[in-house]
Amino acid sequence: MNTPSNMIDLGTKAPFFELPNPSKSNEMQSLDDLKGEKGTLVIFMCNHCPFVLHVIDKLNELYEDYNERGIEFIAINSNDVEKYPADSPEKMIEFQIERKFDFPYLYDESQAIAKAYDAACTPDFFFFDEKLDLIYRGQMDDSRPGNNKDVTGEDLIIAFENLLAGEPQEEIQRPSMGCNIKWK
Repeated sequence: MNTPSNMIDLGTKAPFFELPNPSKSNEMQSLDDLKGEKGTLVIFMCNHCPFVLHVIDKLNELYEDYNERGIEFIAINSNDVEKYPADSPEKMIEFQIERKFDFPYLYDESQAIAKAYDAACTPDFFFFDEKLDLIYRGQMDDSRPGNNKDVTGEDLIIAFENLLAGEPQEEIQRPSMGCNIKWK
């Protein structure tokens, strides 16, 4: 089922979280520990969703480009792993190794964090400034599996560049689209 993001209000403060990172022996990592110096992109995603698989390599490229410029990415998997074992913490580790991404990938077993962010789909993107105020939410770009548009990361790149240049964000922000989060 194609589910769009809920597009919560800009200016919303990033809800705090502290979640285990399966790739680091379930070490607890918090928003405050991980946040970027200039900006923080919180991504709700999972291992098996075709929409995530469609963008993960480009997302990793963006991370390599922008992490050194003060923007941190934090991915969170909130899917119900009992019904969707492909999204289990063990598989999160495998997915991270296989797709070679270095940003933290945390496990939200209770789904409380997805609810706090009003996340709806995978992938769902929330971009916060250095004060952890929401400045962009929505799609990475307008490519989707099967629509034959290139994965460019354009919408996120514009949001990152605007932040780094001290420019206002685009007024029109388009929802992300993906598989619905698998709620318990």
